Amino acid sequence: MSDMQKTAQKRSSDWLSHAGLRPTRQRLALATLLVGDGQHRHVTAESLFDAARRAGEKVSLATVYNTLRAFCDAGLMSEITVDGTKSYFDTNTTEHPHFFWEDSGELTDASDERMQITNLPAAPAGAEVASVDVVIRLRRT
Repeated sequence: MSDMQKTAQKRSSDWLSHAGLRPTRQRLALATLLVGDGQHRHVTAESLFDAARRAGEKVSLATVYNTLRAFCDAGLMSEITVDGTKSYFDTNTTEHPHFFWEDSGELTDASDERMQITNLPAAPAGAEVASVDVVIRLRRT
């Protein structure tokens, strides 16, 4: 195993243990694909499944969905729903806006440098605003 592979596995194992998740073989394999190189990812369950298969991992699509759900529940990822039917999973859990590229179906981070969210409606009695998701749809011209 190369030093780069060892670093990726250590980073992935630490990511899981930081959230209190047991590093099973499948979780560790998927975590390595997601955060092994230290970069943030936006994935769909299908794209992560395809990446796992290309890497020679034996996982089912159901396992990928369940693992992504466990990662979200543990606070390791956030789920961004684009059109009510397609979910993307983001390893960057800080609040930030996204660009959705309609022609390619790609989700990318958008800068929040100039963004201001003001005048939100008051939450109903007994509720509070937990977060605000901003997805800016783009079409190439």
